Amino acid sequence: MNKHHPTPPIRKDTSIAITRDNILYNTESLLEPSVIMFSLWGVGFWHEGSLTAPYLILSVVLFYITFPCSSKIHMAYWRVIRNIILSWLLLAGLVLGFGAITGYIKLFSPEEIKFWLWLTPTCQLIAVFILRASASLILKLQGPQKRAIIAGMNEQGIALAESLVRNIYTTTSCLGFFDDRDPERLVNKNGFQILGKLADITEYVKQHNINMIYLSLPMVSQPRIVKLLDELRDTTASIYILPDIFLTDLIQGRMGQVDGIPVMAICESPFTGIDSLFKRLTDILISLFVLILLSPLLLAISIGIKLTSPGQVLFKQRRYGLDGKEINVYKFRTMTVCDDGSDVVQATKDDSRITSFGAFLRKTSLDELPQFFNVLQGNMSIVGPRPHAVAHNEMYRKLIKGYMIRHMVKPGITGWAQVNGLRGETETLDKMQARIEHDIDYLRYWSLRQDIYIIFRTIWVIIKGQDGAY
Repeated sequence: MNKHHPTPPIRKDTSIAITRDNILYNTESLLEPSVIMFSLWGVGFWHEGSLTAPYLILSVVLFYITFPCSSKIHMAYWRVIRNIILSWLLLAGLVLGFGAITGYIKLFSPEEIKFWLWLTPTCQLIAVFILRASASLILKLQGPQKRAIIAGMNEQGIALAESLVRNIYTTTSCLGFFDDRDPERLVNKNGFQILGKLADITEYVKQHNINMIYLSLPMVSQPRIVKLLDELRDTTASIYILPDIFLTDLIQGRMGQVDGIPVMAICESPFTGIDSLFKRLTDILISLFVLILLSPLLLAISIGIKLTSPGQVLFKQRRYGLDGKEINVYKFRTMTVCDDGSDVVQATKDDSRITSFGAFLRKTSLDELPQFFNVLQGNMSIVGPRPHAVAHNEMYRKLIKGYMIRHMVKPGITGWAQVNGLRGETETLDKMQARIEHDIDYLRYWSLRQDIYIIFRTIWVIIKGQDGAY
């Protein structure tokens, strides 16, 4: 991740197991979702005497939202406790909020809800600590460590080797590297062993009982890769290819098939299939709740704008939405002018165009509230990359590589960049670059829990007050 990026507290775990046969990591990914599901079942059996439909449906939804859970096996104990409690508060808050909005909360008694609220995180903590205590035994049951070598000493190959050395729970040990370059030309700060040239790999694999081979060669070396793969057919080792720098910046990267032909997704929208349905349903329910709850405030702001400056209450500005198509975004008017041409000047500190009441609205982000109508219309989402003026889009898409990737999804009222301080004026290219990197990270690691976290973080930022919005 780029140095600008804080580590997302609840994003999808990126320290994945080196191989998919690592029983410990597979167990961990299932553990907490299963505990959440079974604890709800326990409450149902305790209160109803059987597993009724409301419990079954809710448990399946919760399992889907929380699977796979982030890895905690490397965390300090206090961080595990904090992570589980905070994640549970966010998840429980969402469930109870939706239940209150839809009226389904009446299907559960207050006693059941209270019991479930403290039972679940307690069981989660117990389960995680039991898993940590039994981790070494689980690894032993899986058998002896796999022996691995890496073909190609480059950035991604060294990163893999460092991960294997650092991870005490891995089932794989790295014996060294093979590379055709002279040892003095290789960047080998950690002193990894150079075992030979690429032509030596096949014989070495046979003689040293190598289980796994990682090919960390640039894609331009395709002939060498094909030749090496042909030679390795005479071994029983598992072979993996590490993508070079051209392929490391994946957006929702995954393997798939088209009529039996294997394909690799390099850049794909995270909102497909059931994920798209959950995202849209969440947007509609939260938007309706906010607009109904804050309708008196919306009326008061409208009156305040009319009383403090002449002009319209709402301001419509053309922005780029999903797939780069133009949409009209609604905001409360905070300026004496409504720029929407080919040269839009960003608001700056002490900007003379901002009205006194408008300054308050911008500082508290209340000017963004009409965008919940955009969400209901379906051209915006509650969480996503913030939309920029069309003029700014046309300028920055020429200056920042990958800028338009953010338009693979609907723009949001709030986003990952905004809750990390990248809000308001972007007077330098570096600031806009950092914002775009956060937007792309949001797409790369999206999960429904991430959206929940960003919503709550946005509320906290507004309450606390954050510099940068003028």
